[in-house]
Amino acid sequence: MSGRVLVVDDSEVIRQLIRVNLELEGFEVVTAADGAECLEVVRRVRPDVVTLDVMMPRLDGLRTAARLRAEEQTARLPIAIVSACTPADLDRGESVGVDGYLGKPFDPADLVALVRRLMGIKAAGPGGGMTFGGG
Repeated sequence: MSGRVLVVDDSEVIRQLIRVNLELEGFEVVTAADGAECLEVVRRVRPDVVTLDVMMPRLDGLRTAARLRAEEQTARLPIAIVSACTPADLDRGESVGVDGYLGKPFDPADLVALVRRLMGIKAAGPGGGMTFGGG
């Protein structure tokens, strides 16, 4: 299974780590450095899945997820939080409609498994639930 993943993280090291792990599994990866850039890129590249860090400059991951959910074109786009989150962040993520969560630091196999599950949610259509990776 392949698809296009938009990886959003303010750390270039993390973006590259995620990119390499997903590309090794056959995914096409596009990156953005923060939520504001994500909103620009998502319209241009039409990803199948978005991964978001929570703590980012300009526009954080949870606000970015809320904006993606608010727009008709991206309302059903599978979104995963890949971040060192607090329980409050998880609650906020669930309330804005995030589809999955993977804590940092993460095992690359858990990242790949989460993205594959989210690709499956996209293929199956609406009605998926929160999925959690290890970490």
